[in-house]
Amino acid sequence: MKKTLLTLCAFTAIVLSACKKDHKENTTPITYPDMAEAADPALLMTTPDGVKVYNGGFGSAVAADHNDPSVFYMLTDRGPNAAGSVDNSIIFGKADFTPEIGKFRLKDGKLVLEQKIEFKNAAGVPLTGLPNPTDQGGTGEIAYDLNGKVIAPNADGIDSEGMVLAPDGSFWISDEYGPHIVHFDATGRTIERINPFGTGTGGRKIPLVFAKRKPNRGMEGLAITPDGKTLVGMMQSPMFTPTKAAVKNSAVLRILTFDIATGATKQYAYVMEDKSLTGVSDIVAVNATTFLTIERDGNYGGDPVTPATFKKVFKISFDGATDISDPANAAIGKLYGGKTPEELNDKAGLLAAGITPVSKILVLDLLKDLPTVYPHDKAEGLALLPGNILVISNDDDFGVVDNGKGGFMAKILPATKTVDHNTLYFVKINL
Repeated sequence: MKKTLLTLCAFTAIVLSACKKDHKENTTPITYPDMAEAADPALLMTTPDGVKVYNGGFGSAVAADHNDPSVFYMLTDRGPNAAGSVDNSIIFGKADFTPEIGKFRLKDGKLVLEQKIEFKNAAGVPLTGLPNPTDQGGTGEIAYDLNGKVIAPNADGIDSEGMVLAPDGSFWISDEYGPHIVHFDATGRTIERINPFGTGTGGRKIPLVFAKRKPNRGMEGLAITPDGKTLVGMMQSPMFTPTKAAVKNSAVLRILTFDIATGATKQYAYVMEDKSLTGVSDIVAVNATTFLTIERDGNYGGDPVTPATFKKVFKISFDGATDISDPANAAIGKLYGGKTPEELNDKAGLLAAGITPVSKILVLDLLKDLPTVYPHDKAEGLALLPGNILVISNDDDFGVVDNGKGGFMAKILPATKTVDHNTLYFVKINL
């Protein structure tokens, strides 16, 4: 992997042909650095014990602007949170946090935040990151504030993880609750909310089986086909179909396709390289049937004690893969020999049952193919630029992590001894 700056000069004509003529900044070729960090993230809050929480958090997904090659949109999740001392309890550092999109401009090698787009419901009321009620996408998590007070579930809560910038400038977002797929206009106002229950705006549904997603491991990634007609959602981990115990040895994930115009769906099986991985963090389209995904572990690159060993990008293809949709829309989906695809555990089990999963080819190893050490634990967002330049974003968790005591401590990268901040990596790949 070359250590020199990646340039798009050779692809300027491609970029400019897609740009609007009134964007004067697009007439100059842009050079992408190997990496760019968010400049001076604002302080979101300071906890009672003095831990600084940053905003920050803009790495769950990334999308490139259609008209300006120096602009990137980056997504937060539900806000700074930590595991509580009680089973299924989650401590929300800022209970009134509104998930949002940050519009960043690449300038002098840094990412400069220019605008925040906060998510709102159809009435214009800001959304929260709080868990949903049980029958509307709840995961069983119980929310607490920093004072130990229980916070009521919120039907408008969203744990945003996947993002698509549509051709018309609106956004599609997927999450880890419902799972929900939510269509927002360019200002962040809800146009439509789609889930397995039909409780969202508009009433359209995705298959009921997706309600069996593992808590906090829902629809982690979202892509759109180049024609702008089909959404492709990627589940992070094996779903609990039929039960958590039944899939404990599974590496089988599901991919959902959703026709935006008709609501028609298809499902495909995806096999992780190892069942112990944290899962698949994102998906981005190459063409109508070919996509890139990223699988990862949960360790930090360059950690001298427990270093990361797996953060890889794969090219996958739907060509020849079996549609595992259930025409009956049963709660646990279609069965094969009395078992769900997840119960079949791996590629061999799927093939034996007559299911061909999506194919996979390794494209990039973040731990080996970058010019510098990848120091983060999370690689969560993917975008593909003209000239096959892949953009990877990390989730910095607002600069904090769980302290193991129901609170926060600073998220220090072992390799750099600095607080984690949102960073974009630019890598030319061979497709």
